[in-house]
Formats: sequence, C-alpha cells, structure tokens
Amino acid sequence: MSTAATSTRSTIHPSLRYRDAPAAIEWLCAALGFEKHAVHEDGAGGIAHAQLSFGNGLIMLSTARDDAWGQRMAMPADIGGRETQCCCLVAADPDAHYAQAVAAGAEIIDPLTTQDYGGKGYSCRDPEGHLWWIGSYDPWA
Repeated sequence: MSTAATSTRSTIHPSLRYRDAPAAIEWLCAALGFEKHAVHEDGAGGIAHAQLSFGNGLIMLSTARDDAWGQRMAMPADIGGRETQCCCLVAADPDAHYAQAVAAGAEIIDPLTTQDYGGKGYSCRDPEGHLWWIGSYDPWA
C-alpha cells in the first residue's frame, strides 16, 4: 500500500460540476442510490459544495461556475456529449440498481450485461451527460 495515502474511510473523491446542482443531487439520490452527506448552498440558488455518499465512497459536486477551477473543466454538453472520465459504483444488486435507474429516467448507454472479467453491470448518463458505470465487479475482491 502506498504511504502517500492517509488512513481514512475513502481516499479518492471524484468531483463533478453541474449547471443545476440541486436537481443533480436529487437525481443522483433517486436514480443511483447516493445519500446526502453534506450539502452547502451558495446563497444564489446553487450549491457551493456537496458531498454524496454511496457505501463507503463519496463524490463531491457543486454548481458549475466560471471561476479559475471551473475554467479547467468542461461539461459534457460543451464537448459533444463526450466525457474524459467515468465514475464507477460497486452495487450489491446490479439488477435492482438497473431497474431503479431506468425508473428514474437514466439514459442507458450499455445495458445490464454479465461481464467477461466478472460481475454484471451497465452504464448510463445522468441528466447533464456525465457518464456512470454501475455493477457488481469489485476490483478489491
């Protein structure tokens, strides 16, 4: 194990930006099963900083802004729907998770399939075009 990492619950926290962060938070919770860990509004109808948990993992997100950090990031809609990264979730029951995401209106990119490398999974896009992969494959198992 690398000595560069601290001893904490989760040492990687992907950070995303959304044009409508309050709506994204609600969708991520309803469709993908995240739970609100902390949500701090910005006083202007947006989100200054939010933390959503999924098991022992966590993502951070905020409202997209034209600030120094925001100028380093592109929204999928601004680059032809493409993504430069994808968050992956390990789900206990990928069939139930898939059904929940479909019911919440997720755009399914790759249908639920048993993978050659093990596990079962699917990919989808959230309402602002960010790509997600969800499945039962656990790289630590």
